[in-house]
Amino acid sequence: MRRITASTRTLLQHREIGLLLMVVAVASFVGAFDSNFWAVGNLRDLLVRSAPTAIVACGLMLVIVTAEIDISVGSLMALTAAAMGIMISENQWALSMWVGIPATLLLGTSIGLTTGLLVTVGRVPSIIVTLGLLTALRGATTLLMGGQNIDGLPASLSQITKQGIVGVPLSIWVAGLVITSTAFLIAWTPLGRRIFALGSSRYAAHMSGLSERRLKLFVFAYTGFLTALATIVDVPRLPKIESGIGMEFELLVVTCVVVGGVSITGGKGTLRGVILAVILMTMIRPVLTFMEIGEEGEKWTKAIQGAFIAVAVIGDSLLRSTKNTESLE
Repeated sequence: MRRITASTRTLLQHREIGLLLMVVAVASFVGAFDSNFWAVGNLRDLLVRSAPTAIVACGLMLVIVTAEIDISVGSLMALTAAAMGIMISENQWALSMWVGIPATLLLGTSIGLTTGLLVTVGRVPSIIVTLGLLTALRGATTLLMGGQNIDGLPASLSQITKQGIVGVPLSIWVAGLVITSTAFLIAWTPLGRRIFALGSSRYAAHMSGLSERRLKLFVFAYTGFLTALATIVDVPRLPKIESGIGMEFELLVVTCVVVGGVSITGGKGTLRGVILAVILMTMIRPVLTFMEIGEEGEKWTKAIQGAFIAVAVIGDSLLRSTKNTESLE
């Protein structure tokens, strides 16, 4: 029993290896079933689909590392998409995109900062704050759009998001930059170390003189900024902006962060695990399509994602239980 527990603990502590093996195994299996899976166009589409999730997951990972949660990112994506569309659409205000894009980033950052203020100054649990925002932001989006879809985005913006730079779509470039920046922040800056220290032990962080309020304000504002950024690089690919955009996006991002090995109690997790989980979760729907699952694929996608998050949470609980038992011994 002890050997089984030790093996399970080793696997859970090195979850990135398991995720990498799963990505390779699934890709190899589907590629053997249908060689078109390895086509450049399909792999490019997979990365484009992964990009917005990866961008937002970089921020949400830091939020969960501080033992908080943000389940409003899908609704925030919808609101920032509507605001950006109204500002720069040729059929609406027709502002320059060099005005509309910074304003959209400011809006996302401001809402993220407001969320952080409600959590740190208002002393409201983050799950309650973001659950309220989940509904409030979606309602604000519906009112802002007045029941109408938004089209007529600048052709230059749509073109660069689709064709990208040197043949690589803009969303992939931005996702790579965000991942690199976040990895640098975590590994090489005092701010990154303080965020993990706060999640590991709130008491110890307080005794060390770390400002819990400033750290949490940063992670919530950073997530709001990245959500707006993901909207800017992803939404112009669509023919029009609908009020339902971003629906259930928050569940996908939370699933990726938890499956990627970030502890729901804070203090632990790796960015490479989160990114591997993003790729694995994004692969589910295309894989089911290649397996010719048909219209039932959407239901299976959600069922598989739910199973992954259940296994991840149980594994995290098992790991903590094992450590507590060892400490008592």
